[in-house]
Amino acid sequence: MSFTEKEIESLNIELKGKAPLEIVKWAIAKAKRPVVTTNFRPYEAAILNVCAEALSDIPVIWCDSGYNTPNTYRHAEAVIKQLDLNVKLYVPKQTSSHRDIVMGIPGIEDPLHKVFTEQVKLEPFKRAMAEHAPDVWFTNLRKGQTALRDSLNILSLGSDGVLKVSPFYYYGDEELDIYLEENNLPNEFKYFDPTKVLDNRECGIHTS
Repeated sequence: MSFTEKEIESLNIELKGKAPLEIVKWAIAKAKRPVVTTNFRPYEAAILNVCAEALSDIPVIWCDSGYNTPNTYRHAEAVIKQLDLNVKLYVPKQTSSHRDIVMGIPGIEDPLHKVFTEQVKLEPFKRAMAEHAPDVWFTNLRKGQTALRDSLNILSLGSDGVLKVSPFYYYGDEELDIYLEENNLPNEFKYFDPTKVLDNRECGIHTS
């Protein structure tokens, strides 16, 4: 499956008025190796719900940095059970306890922060994508989150040719609150990402 940039632009106009589940079903019909990625941050239950509804056994790639809060882990277990998710877990090659001794959690300005981010997030993610080799990647990117994400759309094409699909791209928090309530889905806000620190900062996964 391949699209030109012009086709992507046209499809984004066409898909903008469709419901997230419709968008996911459209992409699933064209995909050979679809995956959805998650970190179980706030509102992730929405993307997981539509993907599981469209394809019950879709691989759910969870790259767990090892630094999630107890609330996030409990939330993840609840969502996995409720939606019967086909989770593929990827973790760093070094434990967080060992890394705490070696470098701790470096600040953004610390030269070690780049090494830290590579170890806890980028390496597991690259390993997951290499093993699954998806042609369609579902994600919960939304407009207004970061400057980079504002430049994307429902569909965007990665440099590797993977079609990135963000069915909730135009949803604000209030709309997602309604979606979660209507679908009896939980949410969780005590989430911590040690690689970002700031909500409007990219960690690197969506910049490659």
